[in-house]
This record gives sequence, structure tokens and C-alpha cells, in this order.
Amino acid sequence: MSGFVEKPEPLQVPGLVHLHTGKVRELYQNEAGDLVMVASDRMSAFDWVLPTEIPDKGRVLTQLSLWWFERLQDLIGNHVISTDVPDGAPDDWAGRTMVCKSLRMVPVECVARGYLTGSGLAEYEQTRTVCGLALPEGLSDGSELPAPIFTPATKAAVGEHDENVSYEEVARQVGAETAAYLRQSTLAVYSLARDIARDRGIILADTKFEFGFDGDELIIADEVLTPDSSRFWPAASWEPGRAQPSYDKQFVRDWLTSPASGWDRKSEQPPPALPQEVVEATRTKYVEAYELLTGTAWH
Repeated sequence: MSGFVEKPEPLQVPGLVHLHTGKVRELYQNEAGDLVMVASDRMSAFDWVLPTEIPDKGRVLTQLSLWWFERLQDLIGNHVISTDVPDGAPDDWAGRTMVCKSLRMVPVECVARGYLTGSGLAEYEQTRTVCGLALPEGLSDGSELPAPIFTPATKAAVGEHDENVSYEEVARQVGAETAAYLRQSTLAVYSLARDIARDRGIILADTKFEFGFDGDELIIADEVLTPDSSRFWPAASWEPGRAQPSYDKQFVRDWLTSPASGWDRKSEQPPPALPQEVVEATRTKYVEAYELLTGTAWH
């Protein structure tokens, strides 16, 4: 069992219909039929949405996504229409809201990996493959791959694991033409973003994208290249053969799996509230990632 420790009651806003509460985002539809995505400060780990929020997290995710969408627009379109806060919505929505095109979403998590870690490492250690792709011997945690690889996953409901699948399975589910476009676009966006991040002293180890159809055109949607959807490592301290320091929720994962939390991951009990020092350290990492990538101070 997993999911929300305490599922929030969605805010009702005049002129908006609430569609969905995700791990991080609330999704509404306005009278024009556009989607209104509002990023909360919720934090998820180990398929649980935790009872403690990370201040500013929703704004960091939204502002960083917008920064990346701008840099990727010559390569691929995106779903953003505006960042205007709808009339009647609370002031707190400023900076965390995107009004977006309503797309026909492709039910595939499009993952690009340039380095070996996480679920890819676990599979490699057993079979020397990731999502059915053969990799050379001698790689370890944090190794750079000979070339970036496309390792898709099926999208899971809140509280469930996304499952890695083969490219052939994606082609069966969405068709050969769409699968080829997803792979090509995922690797192209990853490669451009990796180079931009590298210039700023950050390794983009892996990342995931979501795509949807705007009419006949496949464009990129949801969030993009944030600490929630990507592994960012400081380039200066990169050293294969160990877990890398990262700009993400690692402080949260480390505390939850430590004796200090008193929580057993294998039990069906929900995780406890986070201590203030973990909240502050995690917020600092998210802000640091934003500042290093964009070159601007967080306000």
C-alpha cells in the first residue's frame, strides 16, 4: 500500500473544474477548455506523498520548467499558453501556475539516461542490460554510458511504480511511428539539456519527459528538466563507483531510510513527518539547482 499520507482537499475556484490531484500538481480545466496546472509544495518519496511540504518547491519546479521550455522551443513545441493566475484564484498561485493546451497524452514515461544509476543500475547488475539494451561490462554506479539511451516506462497511478518496458513494447502500445518520434525527441532534448547543464557545472544523469498530441503534432508537456523529473549531479564531485551527491530529494530519502525516522519502508504504515532540518536542506538543494542552471538568484 502507498499513496497520499493525507490527501488534500482540492481548492474550488470559480470558473475552474478540478480534474485531478497528482503527487505534486492540482489539475483544473477553465471555461475555454484549457488545462490549469498548479504545482504544490508537496513532496513524494518511495511512492508516498509525504505529510510535510517543502517551501517554494512548486514555484521552483514551475519557473525552472518555463526556463527550459524557452530554451527547447526551437527543438520541440510545448503545451504552455500563459502563466496568468485565473480570476478568483488565491494569490499563492502566482509563480506556480501554468495555463496549458489540453493534449491527447501518450501513456509512456520517456526516460533518457546518460549515466548509470537507480533502476537502470539495478537491472544492469543483474543482466548487463537496461530496458533490454545491452551495455558493456565494467560499468558501476554513476558511470557515463557510451551514448545516451532511451529507456521508457509505463505510467503508473499515484502510489504505484512506473515499470520499465522495452522499446518494442512502446511501439506495440502507441505505434511504430509515434514510438520512433518519442525516442528521437527524448534523446535530442536530453542531449541539448545535458550540454546546457554541463556548461553550468551540472551533470544531467537522467531525466523523464511526457509527450502529448496537439492535433497531429507531438509536443512536450507537464514539467521538464526539474529536480523532480531529473537527476542533477555536481560535476566537480562526480566519481563513478558510488552514489553521487545530487540536487533533489535525496535528503528526504536518506532520512526516511535512516534509523532516525523509525519508519519501515516494507511495512504498510505511512511515513512520518519530516524534521525541519531535512525540509530546509531539501529546499536549499532545489533553489541551488534553479540558481546554477538559470544563472539568476531565487526570489
